[in-house]
Amino acid sequence: MAESNKQPRDKADSTDDDDDEKGQAALVQQLLNKFSGLFGSLKLDEPAEDPVLKSFNLEAAAEYMSKCSNVVVMAGAGISTSAGIPDFRSPGTGLYSQLEKYNLPFPEAVFHLDFFRTNPKPFFLLAKELYPQKFTPTPTHYFIRLLEEKKKLLRVFTQNIDSLERVAGISTDKIVEAHGTFFTSHCLDCREEYDLEFIKEIIFKDEIPHCKKCDGIVKPDIVFFGEKLPARFNDCVHSDFSKADFLIIIGTSLKVAPFNRLLTFVDKNCPRLLINMEPAGNSNQDMGFGALLYGKKANRRDVFHQSTCDEGVSELAKSLGWEDEFSKLLKSEGVSVEKVKENLSTIPNETEENADRLAAQMAKASLEDEKKKD
Repeated sequence: MAESNKQPRDKADSTDDDDDEKGQAALVQQLLNKFSGLFGSLKLDEPAEDPVLKSFNLEAAAEYMSKCSNVVVMAGAGISTSAGIPDFRSPGTGLYSQLEKYNLPFPEAVFHLDFFRTNPKPFFLLAKELYPQKFTPTPTHYFIRLLEEKKKLLRVFTQNIDSLERVAGISTDKIVEAHGTFFTSHCLDCREEYDLEFIKEIIFKDEIPHCKKCDGIVKPDIVFFGEKLPARFNDCVHSDFSKADFLIIIGTSLKVAPFNRLLTFVDKNCPRLLINMEPAGNSNQDMGFGALLYGKKANRRDVFHQSTCDEGVSELAKSLGWEDEFSKLLKSEGVSVEKVKENLSTIPNETEENADRLAAQMAKASLEDEKKKD
């Protein structure tokens, strides 16, 4: 895998400055294309001769993971559901419903840069509702922090823009925010940088933040439709996935490219654990080479544990022998898995699906924009 990462990287290094700024969606697709032909040689109806795991359940995954030191986590909207973050589309209560008075041409316009430049008010109303410090990280966020404290976490790649990984105390250098973050902002005109507190003070007055230097609009560094993914995403994909010795995929439908393709870049002997309410990533049509093979005879390393994210990591912690440490960490942060279960009953079920749908639309627009630049 290390060698396969090298070719796209060398190619990127040899291009001019414009090419260096191309979207990561195209680059990840380039990596995928390199391996796509290999899938046909895999016979899914024949048992694997050299399984990596003793069995394909959470306990066996935990036993293997206990010996690992370069765990990569791929996190989706599901890890934040129990925090009570509002969904986008529920009639009357969804965030888009709150924006109807602004006569948006379509709901997603709030995340389009051209619309934002002419009418930023709807976005900042939304930003106020999603402001990171309004929500408490979930047990899943704290489990990822425990992974770091145990010196096992190589990186967490998150699709979420809620910044709850940071709020949970995970080190910034361990986090890759694939779709950006609220924690930093930049002026659209002069690119002057501003911090979270600068934005907070202004948007909580229902005002529009403007640059102190040039009076341009200041926009949080979350990825809008058509914008390229952060450069850090590309850099860490290259540096991390060849090193990973265990992959945890949690709270994601694996429908959003290029993020969903990342699971195909770990070594063939790297176990992949999916913790999710629904099966995901196991469709050859969607994923091609590298699809998760849980439930198939040819499976060597993939485990699907069906549960909520918080319940799944609690069971994983128990299987790892970390139950007491995990409980102490949650208690020290004032978080309770039981209370989270109660809160889940009041949260719309479609939250994760809507967030994934929005991310998919943004990723698709970003890819189309990069193709135009080519």
